[in-house]
Amino acid sequence: MQYFPMFLDLKAKEVLVVGGGEVACRKVETLVRANAIVTIISPAIEGFLRGLVDRGECHWVQNFYSHEMMDRRFVQVWATTDNPDLNHQVYRDATKLGILVNVVDDLPYCDFITPSIVNRGRFQIAISSGGASPVLVRNIRQKLEYILPQNLSLLGDFAASKRNDIKQKLPSVDLRRKYWERFFADPAVESAANRQQLEQRYQSLLSDNVTESGSVTWIEFGADFELLSLKALRLMQQAELVLHSIECPFVFVDSVRRDAERLVYRDEGQLNELLSEANKRALRIVVFIEQRSAKYNLLIGDGLRLKLAQS
Repeated sequence: MQYFPMFLDLKAKEVLVVGGGEVACRKVETLVRANAIVTIISPAIEGFLRGLVDRGECHWVQNFYSHEMMDRRFVQVWATTDNPDLNHQVYRDATKLGILVNVVDDLPYCDFITPSIVNRGRFQIAISSGGASPVLVRNIRQKLEYILPQNLSLLGDFAASKRNDIKQKLPSVDLRRKYWERFFADPAVESAANRQQLEQRYQSLLSDNVTESGSVTWIEFGADFELLSLKALRLMQQAELVLHSIECPFVFVDSVRRDAERLVYRDEGQLNELLSEANKRALRIVVFIEQRSAKYNLLIGDGLRLKLAQS
């Protein structure tokens, strides 16, 4: 992993942008939306930036950049001019003061890079190739824009408003997690267009019993991860315990819920012991087994076995 992914809180923090052209427009717009205090240094700026300045959303120093303008009060610096020598001077000046700097489209002179972003209100999805393939990143973003529901912001705001209420209704963390999983998977919730519709489903689902009962799902693994069904992927994200053999490819195990416990089993006997202990804890369990294997049939019994699709 070349870059450490993180989201930076720039609210009320000072950021310097050197340059006033089209590239600066894109960067400044995002910075202003993040509530940063933006200072632009450039002898001239685009009309879009002038509008932001006129509305008091950022500051403009109408001058050529010089090293005296660099200041430790800036937590981040952007060099966006079409003059490489000037951009590199900005980089050196910022680096001397220990300030993180990005020279746009000049990767060796970047302490950080910005990802492609999908925005849905409270939700942000960042995608990066480490600067290797911007076109591929854009294609991935377009796919996510198409897949993600447009009401995602509405769902996030509603869930946030119910944090205290759900704690009173469902006392344990596990019960609340199971409830929200059920809530967000509900078709009426997925298609809700307003808060009133969400409130109706919220109250209706609360009236049903949310139990702490466990479950076991058997999922086949093979050479091609993409042959997993959507149902298998969904149950993998609900699992609290994952049991797998050493032969199971890492991509299968790594794709389960991040906070799920992961244990390796050697044979059927050890797997049976692990299952017995987990069932006492009423956990939701996913067991990865080899594709078309018959040696676990006695353990599976009438349980749910999800097979890989045919390639």
